[in-house]
Amino acid sequence: MSGAGAGRPGPLPPRIEPHPPAGASWPAAQTGGTVHPQAVPAPRTGWAPPPNAAQWSAAPQANPPAAPRGPAPLPYGTATPQGGPPPAPYGSTPGGPYAPPPPAQPGRRRLPMVLATALVVLLAAVTGVQAYQLDRLGDRLAATDKRLAQGQEGDALRLDGLETRADELEKQAGAAFNPEAVASAVLPSVFRVRAGQFTGSAFAVGKPTSDGGTNLFTNFHVVEAVWEGGGRQVFLERTDQRFPATIVKVDKTNDVAHLRTTNKFTGLVTAPTAVKSGQQIIVVGAPLGLEDSVTTGVVSALRSAQGSSGPTIQFDAPINPGNSGGPVINGSKQVVGIATAKARDAEGIGLAVPIKVACDGFKIC
Repeated sequence: MSGAGAGRPGPLPPRIEPHPPAGASWPAAQTGGTVHPQAVPAPRTGWAPPPNAAQWSAAPQANPPAAPRGPAPLPYGTATPQGGPPPAPYGSTPGGPYAPPPPAQPGRRRLPMVLATALVVLLAAVTGVQAYQLDRLGDRLAATDKRLAQGQEGDALRLDGLETRADELEKQAGAAFNPEAVASAVLPSVFRVRAGQFTGSAFAVGKPTSDGGTNLFTNFHVVEAVWEGGGRQVFLERTDQRFPATIVKVDKTNDVAHLRTTNKFTGLVTAPTAVKSGQQIIVVGAPLGLEDSVTTGVVSALRSAQGSSGPTIQFDAPINPGNSGGPVINGSKQVVGIATAKARDAEGIGLAVPIKVACDGFKIC
């Protein structure tokens, strides 16, 4: 162009300095020169405006804001756009210094409850098993107690049977005549009596006297000389020992005399019932002064004696002078009579006063 107008250029189109792509630099920055922008072609008539027409028409900013490092955080609970990245945790920004832990998942919260339920079920099962075992144990204990009770009952029955049998055997043994056992039990209570010039036999009977002494029986004819002479003292002899005794009372009719000594001896037991024919007996005394002599025999019969108040026992055990006043003993070690006399010019015929006659007359048995 020429003229004034030609020397002065008209208004220039706006100067656009687009940002270089990331990682690129302007050539001017590298060379220090000025780079002119390229001319923008004018839009054609009838075309639609370009998509970013406003961008091209706006003035560029001197310092545009930095682009965000990632997508903007979405509110908590907002669904993630389809195909987009997952939302950032609520209350934090991507790349921030603090990120709270994610909320517990429902499956993890149910795990303790499941474990607790399983533990309760297990404990219930164990308790049930123990209860069952205790019940079984109780049943076994009850059965054991029952068996023990039955066994004890059977043992008691067997023991009763044994005791009954033992009693029967004892009775049989008692019924069996044993002269040795009878003599051993009786001899310590039998003495030789010395009355003046005469000797005979005597035996302790009954319980001790009130002063601790002993009552004895003998025949009246043994102490008759002393009694008729006004004396009352006689002597009891045993081996090398001698004990004084007193004539307390006599029964001339039944030929019985009651003696008493201050010494203590064991009294013999008297039979509660009368003897029977055939019953075995022993006679203990001092025939001809021979103390501690024993003979055996049986009861021959019960006979009436002239001038006596009761029957007389006839027996076949040998006796001699000096046996008078000695005891006649049965197999149970009980006194059944007092030996009195023997038949002259005969053997095996002895006589005795029944002990009941003596006991009833003197009341010391």
